Amino acid sequence: MAAGNEMIKRQKAFYENQKKNLVTRFWYFIRNKTLNSFRKELGLEKEIHQLHLDWLGDLKNKKVLDLGCYEGNSLSFHLAKNSKEYVGIDLSEKAIKSLGKRLNKFPHARVYAIDFLSDNFKEKDFDLIYAYGVLHHFKDTDKLINKLKEKLKPNAKIISYDPLSTSLPVKTIRNLYRPFQSDKDWEWPFSKKVYYKYAENFEILDRRAVLGKTKWLFLINGLPISAEKKSTLSKKWHHRDISFSKENDAHMFQCMQLTMLMQLKNRL
Repeated sequence: MAAGNEMIKRQKAFYENQKKNLVTRFWYFIRNKTLNSFRKELGLEKEIHQLHLDWLGDLKNKKVLDLGCYEGNSLSFHLAKNSKEYVGIDLSEKAIKSLGKRLNKFPHARVYAIDFLSDNFKEKDFDLIYAYGVLHHFKDTDKLINKLKEKLKPNAKIISYDPLSTSLPVKTIRNLYRPFQSDKDWEWPFSKKVYYKYAENFEILDRRAVLGKTKWLFLINGLPISAEKKSTLSKKWHHRDISFSKENDAHMFQCMQLTMLMQLKNRL
């Protein structure tokens, strides 16, 4: 328990102070520069944003948990404004204080700086848990799944968005980087085993994976073809990734990021 508490303290400090070693800073720079370029070119952020809005549906009678929300993700304000009850939690007291100020106009919104797995987090009976870039920060998947099930109402839903580490090139690069990674103790991209654990415990109503074939876009940037042809090819690859990954596990596992709409299976 003491080791776990120490890790939580380091994780909190990492996000509050943004202290990264040189290798981690370089990794973030290269990753964000490359991925942000792809996202912008493909309109990926807007597409995922709209997909999540569609999955959220009508929130007026729902109690929602914005898990690991930091200062607020792209849908925090929407969740707080449109739900019956909104609860936002994050480890960072600094971030939660900032979010609380932004949401103080909503009397039904509550925010806490707290560990989701802690017994001190008493809130439960959620109709929806929104976890954008969060679930992969928990090493013990079984413990996390049990806690998620404990906090949800029957037939409640989870919307998640997390990185995958199932494509061989991506997995190889991550393994080479991991020994030098500042946040390695709480950074666990989904493996195939982890994905199937979620599939065993929840009904996956919908899923989409991105940056599969499109992760190779940087290779065509140096080719002597027109910008129009490059754009057409990138959109074709992206459409293939996001459509094929919905049903095809093999294609999904070639992608870098996965978003899922899950529903709690009926308890017997």
